Amino acid sequence: MQYTAHKPLEVISWNASSEAFASQKVQIQELAQNAASKEIQIIMPKDALMKEHKAPFAISVQVLSGRIWFEVGGERVEMGALDMVCLDANVAHSLGGLADSILRLSLAKADDTKRINAVLGK
Repeated sequence: MQYTAHKPLEVISWNASSEAFASQKVQIQELAQNAASKEIQIIMPKDALMKEHKAPFAISVQVLSGRIWFEVGGERVEMGALDMVCLDANVAHSLGGLADSILRLSLAKADDTKRINAVLGK
């Protein structure tokens, strides 16, 4: 997806329609970008999975709605709405949907969403 500049004051909605979960596949969409970071919406249907992968820069993952599991180094935790995890660069992790969920992924601006699509097999 090509990033489009936003107005100085533009509200960006993180909501997703129920149809977004119908495909049962993880979907990503870049919603915002500034000089330092990119904000990615992840639609994670129940039972969907993002296999183990690493990010080349530090990341933050926040659950906006729903419930997921998140695993690092064999330790798995459950996360609910408004829970967040921050990882340093090159930390292997995986995650999966325990319920239909909307996640916020914060990436360094130098990171590329093509990398995430590769994890999803797209």
